[in-house]
Amino acid sequence: MYNRFIVALAWIGALLFVAAGLMLSWEVVARYFFVRPTIWAAELSQLCLIWGSLIGMPWALATRRHIAVDAITRLCSPTMQRVLEILAMAVVGIFSIVVAWKGFGIFFESLERGRTTGSMLDLPTWISELPVFVGFALLAIQSLIEIIRVVMGREIPQGAHE
Repeated sequence: MYNRFIVALAWIGALLFVAAGLMLSWEVVARYFFVRPTIWAAELSQLCLIWGSLIGMPWALATRRHIAVDAITRLCSPTMQRVLEILAMAVVGIFSIVVAWKGFGIFFESLERGRTTGSMLDLPTWISELPVFVGFALLAIQSLIEIIRVVMGREIPQGAHE
């Protein structure tokens, strides 16, 4: 069920990237052909890119779509590769927990204080800060799942570079 959830988030993230592209394309048309720039396209497209990137991280980890330098680890024995994979996922997990914890604090403070972007839209800043907490919390969960998979003897995914 969690796998379906992160795949759905990845699709939502992909759609957010498409939406950002459409908004920025409209901005170019509005600015250069109609000489009427929008006040919303740049800021909303940034939000789409932030949310899309951060909610897609767990899927990227599960499918090994992140950048990985494995020239040396491929030379190791299968047992050593599993140990290194567990260590790498532990580092990802610990880092993600720290970022999620700090990110939640920043989000909550902005929510409490009512901070805004100060732009023409004057959106609440928590809208762009919440995905840091959400994305990294989900990445921490995914790294734990990956550790459990390796410990249980499942094959280590090789990702898109194969």
